[in-house]
Amino acid sequence: MKMLEVGVCGTDREIISFEYGTPPDGYDYLILGHESFAEVVEVGSQVTKVKPGDLVVMTVRRPCGHPDCMACREGRQDFCFTGDFTERGIKQQHGYMTEFVIEEERYLNAVPPGLRDVGVLTEPLTIAEKSLEQLWLIQQRLPWACPVEPGKPPEHCHRAVVLGAGPVGLLGAMALRIAGFDVTVYSRSRTHEENNSIVSAIGARYIAAETHSVDELAKSVGNIDVVYEAVGASGVAFDVIQHLGPNGVFIFTGVPGRKGPMQVDTDYIMKDVVLKNQVILGSVNAPPHSFQAAIRDLGIIIQKWPDAIRSLITARFPIDQALKPLSNDAGGIKNVVVIS
Repeated sequence: MKMLEVGVCGTDREIISFEYGTPPDGYDYLILGHESFAEVVEVGSQVTKVKPGDLVVMTVRRPCGHPDCMACREGRQDFCFTGDFTERGIKQQHGYMTEFVIEEERYLNAVPPGLRDVGVLTEPLTIAEKSLEQLWLIQQRLPWACPVEPGKPPEHCHRAVVLGAGPVGLLGAMALRIAGFDVTVYSRSRTHEENNSIVSAIGARYIAAETHSVDELAKSVGNIDVVYEAVGASGVAFDVIQHLGPNGVFIFTGVPGRKGPMQVDTDYIMKDVVLKNQVILGSVNAPPHSFQAAIRDLGIIIQKWPDAIRSLITARFPIDQALKPLSNDAGGIKNVVVIS
């Protein structure tokens, strides 16, 4: 594959700050980049899924080698039991921020040419796609379908709150809107005016944390069926958990940095989880079918909200300026390194 673009996220910034990240065995450096977008230039004799000229996105996590890890042996390394998985650009495998890469066919996902300018957003969208898959599986435990009147389109009967208006949060809001949710985005952001316009364009609501407390958020939304956390701030997350509605699901996707201790009303939260049949779910990485779902939904999104999805990409930097988007003060929503 000839690499075209690589998205930059907080994980990359944490790796270059040496908070985590592990080079491959035998190397004293790690090539960054796990949000890939590339063009196939050459294939092996056994390859049948792609051909030269095809656009592709590659998955991130690779299975562990333990024969008794059922998840990895079934291609679900996102649920690896041993923790000995590897990840491109993160853990023991080089990433994609380079001119050319070689990859196994099973880790490739073809992207239609019409998604050329937004294909690099596939990997961050997979976070929401896996979360939604898990949400639907969990909610099979109860009657949860929205009522549909004959001859009328289905109404929004489920309310979702998205915490965070970064790329993961905004893409999650788009995926939830496609799935039929009434969506409210709650965020503290330096660029909340820009994020607010994106949220409004997709038919969701934006509530600024700078001007509205969590209590005011809950009062404005009403019964909260789903919280999709995409901010990595444990304080606000545990404040919002206390407003989760009956049978609600709270989905954690962020990984907060280690800070000082904080007070949490654990009795209140535990009581509600039991008495209101609530579920608290953690979701990390994504399997190949979540990449396929993300590519499918990007096609829907670019048809419904073309300006909104394109505006998620704040700036594109040539590879010789890659340190600029990796800086903590880079700003914007999603910055991208252009390889070729």
